[in-house]
Amino acid sequence: MKMAFGNIRNISNTLRFFGGSSANEDFQDELYGEVLMTTLAQASRADANIHPLEIESIKQIMQRETGRTLTGADIRKASVSDMYEAARFRRYLRRSQGKLSARNKARILQALVDVITSDTKINVLEIDFFNRVADALRITPAEQVGLNA
Repeated sequence: MKMAFGNIRNISNTLRFFGGSSANEDFQDELYGEVLMTTLAQASRADANIHPLEIESIKQIMQRETGRTLTGADIRKASVSDMYEAARFRRYLRRSQGKLSARNKARILQALVDVITSDTKINVLEIDFFNRVADALRITPAEQVGLNA
């Protein structure tokens, strides 16, 4: 199945529709997939070098996590879209975080680690990006490692 990109507006509209209420399971799955894709696409260019291993890692993660089949072109297009400008992306994560489960937030961060480490060169820009995503998702250290009561 192909995934549409540039859907921050669509998800934003969905978030407005749901307002402060808790999201149903279908919405949660859809939101998780969108946040995962936008985050990983952004991560691929966090160090200004979109490495082919990162693209391959994103394709595998998206297939495993969502069942969505992506092409390298899909990912590259998503990574350079002006929809993902840093401040806008951060606002998007902040608005989405309240609708995501702690488990899905932790899964997003683990997938982010997988992408960052896929090319075996971790750079300070990627670490900074990871920290900014974790902060915007407002995930606790316990949630990051899967400790939930």
